[in-house]
Amino acid sequence: MSAAQPDAVRRKVEAWLAENDQAGAIALTARPEWPAEPVLTVDGTRVRVVPCPTPLAARAALHDRADGERLVLLTELTDSELGDGLLAHLSKQTVRKIDPWDLVRQMFGGVKDLDPTLVRVGRWVANALSDHAPSDGWPAPPGAILTRDHALRSLTSELLDLPPAELDDSGLVQWSTDVTRQLRFTTVPDVVAEGVTAYLTGTAGRAAVPIMAAVRAGHGVDVIPLGLLAGLLWPAASERTAEVEAAVGRTRLEPRFGGFRLTPQQAEALHQAAEAWIYRTVDSGDKGRDEAMRMLRRAEAIAAEIGITGLLGASTVLPSGFVQRLRAFADAVRLAVPAGGSALPAAVTRAQSALATVEAHRAAEPRRVETARMTVRLLRWLHTADGPAPATLLDALHRQVRHDGWVDRARLDVFAGDPDQQVAEAYRLLHRAVDARRARHDQLFATLLAAATSAEIEPGALLRVEDVLDRVVQPIVDQGRRVLMLVMDGMSVAAATELAESVTRTGAWVELTPGGGPRTGVLAALPTVTEASRCSLLSGRITAGGQQAERKAFSERFPDGRLLHKAALRAGAGNALDPEVLAALDDLSTPVVAAVVNTIDDALDRSDPGTTVWGEETITAVGDLLASAADRVVVLVSDHGHVVDRGPESLTLPSASNENRWRPATAPAGDAEVTVTGSRVALGGGTVVLPWREEVRYGPRKAGYHGGAAPAEVVIPLLVLTAGDDQAVPGWAGAPVASPDWWREPLADSSPLPEPGTANRRRPRRPVEQQPESLFDLAPVVAAPVAAPQPVPGAPDLVTALLASDRYAQRRDPRMPLADERVAALLGTLLAGGERATLDTLAARAGVPAHRITGTVAALRRLLQVEGYPVITLDPDGRTVHLNRALLIEQFELEPR
Repeated sequence: MSAAQPDAVRRKVEAWLAENDQAGAIALTARPEWPAEPVLTVDGTRVRVVPCPTPLAARAALHDRADGERLVLLTELTDSELGDGLLAHLSKQTVRKIDPWDLVRQMFGGVKDLDPTLVRVGRWVANALSDHAPSDGWPAPPGAILTRDHALRSLTSELLDLPPAELDDSGLVQWSTDVTRQLRFTTVPDVVAEGVTAYLTGTAGRAAVPIMAAVRAGHGVDVIPLGLLAGLLWPAASERTAEVEAAVGRTRLEPRFGGFRLTPQQAEALHQAAEAWIYRTVDSGDKGRDEAMRMLRRAEAIAAEIGITGLLGASTVLPSGFVQRLRAFADAVRLAVPAGGSALPAAVTRAQSALATVEAHRAAEPRRVETARMTVRLLRWLHTADGPAPATLLDALHRQVRHDGWVDRARLDVFAGDPDQQVAEAYRLLHRAVDARRARHDQLFATLLAAATSAEIEPGALLRVEDVLDRVVQPIVDQGRRVLMLVMDGMSVAAATELAESVTRTGAWVELTPGGGPRTGVLAALPTVTEASRCSLLSGRITAGGQQAERKAFSERFPDGRLLHKAALRAGAGNALDPEVLAALDDLSTPVVAAVVNTIDDALDRSDPGTTVWGEETITAVGDLLASAADRVVVLVSDHGHVVDRGPESLTLPSASNENRWRPATAPAGDAEVTVTGSRVALGGGTVVLPWREEVRYGPRKAGYHGGAAPAEVVIPLLVLTAGDDQAVPGWAGAPVASPDWWREPLADSSPLPEPGTANRRRPRRPVEQQPESLFDLAPVVAAPVAAPQPVPGAPDLVTALLASDRYAQRRDPRMPLADERVAALLGTLLAGGERATLDTLAARAGVPAHRITGTVAALRRLLQVEGYPVITLDPDGRTVHLNRALLIEQFELEPR
C-alpha cells in the first residue's frame, strides 16, 4: 500500500469538511506513516494526522483528541479489524479511501465528470495534479467535463512555467533557453516526466521528445545547438563516407540526451525547430542577433567536442558551414579555370552547382557571396569563344561596352578576394586566367587606338568625347527637350553598369539607346586625364584646361546653359542641392544644365574604387539631381575611365614626368606601352607614350589611375535616361537588356563536349554589328521598331498547339494584343529553361525592352490565366518567372506531343 501524500490528504480533508460531516475523525486507507507536520490547519479547523497501525493506536488517538480538533487516522486496517466500536466514531462509519480522481474533481472546481481518456492515462496524472497544484488552484474547465487536454495542458504549463498557448515546438525551444524554468521539471518523478513528454508530443510534435530528454539530462540550455547539429547527424540522405562520421557523432551526442537515441524523424523535427528559432531571433533585432550568434558558436563548439566539424558544411546556418561551402566552391573553381583556351562546360556547371550551395546558406556573408557570383560569371566568360578579333576601333570599343566592361566589373570583386586563403588561392588562379585574355584584348585595343589616332580618319559611327555635345546633346535640344548632362568624372564602363542598374531599378527612369539597340560608348581624348578629356567634352573640341577653360568653352557652346562644378553643387545645412542649382534645373529657358560629379575620381586618390558599388547610394549627387530633373532628358557620360591599383602586382616604369599613366615620348614605347600621336592627343606636344597594361604606372601609388590606353580608361560609358517615356527622343528607344548572356545565363548541364580542335561554346558568336554613319544624327525620324523576338531553336510543338487552339484565340485581347511571335518566344524560353527563366533572360530572348518586360509578362499571365488558375507565376524574388506546363496543357486542352 502506498504512503499518503500530504497534498492528497489535505485535499481529502477539505472535501470531508465541505460535507458538513459532524464526525470528529476520518480514517483513510494508507500506509500508517506521516513524515510531515502532524497538525494541519484547513479552512480554520485544526486537524491532526495520526498514523494508526493497530486498533489500539486508533482508540488512543480518539481518546486523546482535543476539543475542537479533528483527526485523520492513516491505517491499513479494514472495517472488520477496527470493529464497530471504533467505526462508530469515524466519518461514514467506515475506512474511506483517498481516491485521487475525487481530489482532481475537487481541485478543478467540483466538476462532476472526468474524461475517460484522462483516467486511462494513469493515476500519475491525478497524483501529479495534487502534488503540483498552484497556490491559486487549477483553472476550471470550460465545460462540465474535465477533459484530458485541459488537465494535462494545465499540469504541463505549471511544471514548465510556460503559458498554455506556448506549448508548441517554438515555445518549447524558447523555454529551453531559460535554465531557471527548467529546474522544476528536472526533479519530477520519471513517470511524470515521461507522461508530460508524451503529451507534449501531441502539442509540439516529435521535437518534444529530444527537447525534454536534453532537459532531464541537464543539457536543456543546449537544446538549440543540439538541434542545429541533429540535422547534420541524422541527414535525410548522406554519402557513405560522411555516414561513418555521422554515426560516430550520433553516439557521442547521445549522452547529452540522457542516453536517449533519437529517431531520424525526431532529429529532423528538432533541427527544424532550432533553425526556426535562429531565424526568428535574428530578425528580432540587435539583441536577438547576438543571442543567435551565441547559439551558433555553442553548436560549433559542441561539434568540435564530438569531432564532427567536417560535417558542418551541410548546415545552412552555422558560420563554419558557410566557410566549408565556400571552400568546396573554391575547389570547383580551381578545377574549372582553364590552363589555356576555354573553360570546360562540365567544370563550369559544377562550379555553378557549388555556388548554389553557397547562396543557400542562411548565414552567408553578402559580400563574399557576391564575389562568388562574379567568379562564376568570369568562368562562363572564359567558357565562351573569344570570337574574331575586332577589325576596327569601333568594334573594339563596343567589345569593351558590351562584354569586357562587365568582365572588369566582375574581376574587380575577384581581385579584392576573400579572407580565407583556400578560397583566395582559387580566385587568384581565376584572376590570372582572366587577365591573360583581357591583356590580349587590351593590347589589340591600344594598337587600334594608336593606328586610328595617327591616321586622322573620319570617325564615322564612332562617337568621340569632343562630339558628345554636337551629336548627342544638341539634337535632343533641337527636339525641344531640355537636357541634364551628368559628367561622372572617372566613371568606367564597369562602374556605369552598376550606376545604370541603380538608377533604373524602380522603373522611374528608362534607359534609351540608339534605335533601341545595344549600348554604345564614347572615345576619350588622349591622354585619358581630366585636364584633356573633360575639357574636350565640355568644349566640343580637343583641348586641355581646367575649370575656368571648361566654363568659358561651355558658355560659348550653350550661351543659355549652365555648367556646375563640385563647389556649385554644395549646399548649406538641410539642403541636398544649392537653391541656385534647383532654380537652373527648373528654368525653362536653360536648355542644358551640365553637372560635374567627382565622387568616383575622388575615390581614386583616397578610397577603394575597386570594391565600391557605384549607385545612387554611393553617388548621392546623382539621386539628388535626378529627383529634380524629371522633365529633362538625362545624358550621363564620363570624361575617362580608370584602372585600380594592383598592389604587389603593380609595375612601376621610369618616366621624366610625375604623371601616373602617361609619359612624354622621350623614350621608345616598351612592351607594355604604345606610342600615340595625332590631333586627338591634347598633351605632350601631340605625341605621348601610354601604357596599355593595367598594372603599369609611372608615378606615386594611389587607389586608382587614369591616363593610359587601356580600354577601361579610354572607353567612356554613355547612358541616356528619361522619366518613364521611351519615345522622348526621336531615333532613340527603350534599351534592351544590357548584360551579356554569360553574365546572367547559367551554363546548361547538357552542354556538349567540344569536338577535337574546336573551341567550347554554347552558340556561335554573332558578328560585330556595323553601325550606320547616322547613328547620332538625331533627325526627327520615326523610332525604330522594337527588336524582333529571337527564334527559339527547335520550338516545342506545345507552343504551336497553343497558338492554334480555340481557347487561346478566344482569350486574346484585341485592344492590347500580345503578338503570337512574342508569346512563342516567351514560352519557348521558359520551356527551354526548365519551365523557368529570369525577367532579363525573357527580355533578351523575346526582344522586349528591359523596362517593358514586367508589363509584357503580366500581359502573358493574363492571357494564359483561365478561371483564375495561374499558368505563369513570379518568384518572391521578383526576378524569376515560372511556367506551369501541366496546367497550361490542361487549361487550353492541349495534348503533349
